[in-house]
Amino acid sequence: MDKFPQWLLSQMINAFDDVKFEAASVLAELYEQQSQSNLSKPILRKAIELSQHSVYWHCRLIFQLAQIHATERDYELASSLLGVGVDYAHISSAFYTRVLFLLSRCMVATGMKARIMGPNYTPGKKEDLFEKAIQRTILMMGRYVEAIEDVPSGNICGLVGVDQFLVKTGTISTFKDAHNMKVMKFSVSPVVRVAVEPKNPADLPKLVEGLKRLAKSDPMVQCIIEESGEHIIAGAGELHLEICLKDLEEDHACIPIKKSDPVVSYRETVSAESDQMCLSKSPNKHNRLFMKSVPMPDGLAEDIDNGQVNPRDEFKARARYLGEKYEYDVTEARKIWAFGPDGTGPNLLMDCTKGVQYLNEIKDSVVAGFQWATKEGVLSEENMRGVRFNIYDVTLHTDAIHRGGGQIIPTTRRCLYASILTAQPRLMEPVYLCEIQCPEVAVGGIYGVLNRRRGHVFEEMQVTGTPMFVVKAYLPVNESFGFTADLRSNTGGQAFPQCVFDHWQVLPGDPTDPGTKPYTVVQDTRKRKGLKEGLPDVAQYLDKL
Repeated sequence: MDKFPQWLLSQMINAFDDVKFEAASVLAELYEQQSQSNLSKPILRKAIELSQHSVYWHCRLIFQLAQIHATERDYELASSLLGVGVDYAHISSAFYTRVLFLLSRCMVATGMKARIMGPNYTPGKKEDLFEKAIQRTILMMGRYVEAIEDVPSGNICGLVGVDQFLVKTGTISTFKDAHNMKVMKFSVSPVVRVAVEPKNPADLPKLVEGLKRLAKSDPMVQCIIEESGEHIIAGAGELHLEICLKDLEEDHACIPIKKSDPVVSYRETVSAESDQMCLSKSPNKHNRLFMKSVPMPDGLAEDIDNGQVNPRDEFKARARYLGEKYEYDVTEARKIWAFGPDGTGPNLLMDCTKGVQYLNEIKDSVVAGFQWATKEGVLSEENMRGVRFNIYDVTLHTDAIHRGGGQIIPTTRRCLYASILTAQPRLMEPVYLCEIQCPEVAVGGIYGVLNRRRGHVFEEMQVTGTPMFVVKAYLPVNESFGFTADLRSNTGGQAFPQCVFDHWQVLPGDPTDPGTKPYTVVQDTRKRKGLKEGLPDVAQYLDKL
């Protein structure tokens, strides 16, 4: 076929629209078959321009041009063309055609370049963002997989080549301006932990690989490696952990494993304001930090957990909310430097200084020290919760080389630890909301079991029209091990409990006072983690002028 430099069909054929646009479509298709898309695309563009009064031909030609771009792997342009088709079909009331365009807009194919956005990705930044080609697209067929070239939208498929960049969840897109999907929020929390190790030490690599698979297969389970090298699995409860361990042993690692008794995660907090201004000096003695810690008002930590107050909020609106609901000083609330741990946790670092020189230059180092301290608390290296740290004054060396991260980060951590130890530290324990169904005769047995396990009933009601009662109670997670068996033995098997994580509460007693329950918990946790026995001395962290 001779070269056709410019499509002049509208001038050459004085016939019906159908003939003109059919000819354009066929001509473009012939060029495409001869791999001459540089000639077919101008023809289709001109035809699309002239066919706006004809709904059928306008949509069909847009679709044909989008297919050419998709064949050339220019998916972004193909998708934007289909988007134009969606808008046109909507205006023209061609609803079935609009649905067709919408379904065709999304497609996945082998070899596509995709942007892989992890759960910590922030639009506009490069952290937790990877750009890689999809090696293969596969169809999941029960136990088997089948490789396919491309997948139209509306289908579930597997992508090979992206698993090394994602642990649990993420967003994969071909668009540069795409935002990542919101991370799932769970109604429960991984508060029960168990340590695992292979029976045969030579199987350790298999265990590590199995833990990676377990972390991907269950969106809520956490697999952690402690500094001591211990492998920890954290789950929502005793039953959840039992299922996870069974899956790990039989499906993911396929090796025999040894496991420790389940233990509970605690949180460290304070019950009063620091009784003195805490000073810590940097290792070179040229920089000083002055801080205090205060407990947060009731409800603020929960607001942070629920996303009512978060680091991405506009700072003026957030300060106004904190001022109105929690009576915070609005000026100070505008100067929240960080949430911790992990940048989103229920602890605040607040700048309460007045006219300090070079302060912004050390902000990143102070925040890094804050994240470190709130991740590993002073009592037993558990996460902190519900603590607000105030920076009141900073004395810095005039030369930047003497106030780098190596000087400021450990100093911040020491100062935060000192402020905790001088503010009546406390432990917080997780608490289940327990809903128990039973007949009236078994209610007495339920009260007995709950009283022995530090639980308390807050609601009891009869299900209308039945002899069944529903008892709601709070039960500390630490007391929940073996609860179901104990309950059934005391009620003749007539009570059926359901437990779900509800909140954190302060464990009664002073962890610095030997003989109390919190002191025992702290010592057991320190021993398990391989930390020095006894409590840390405040003199280790508190310096004098």
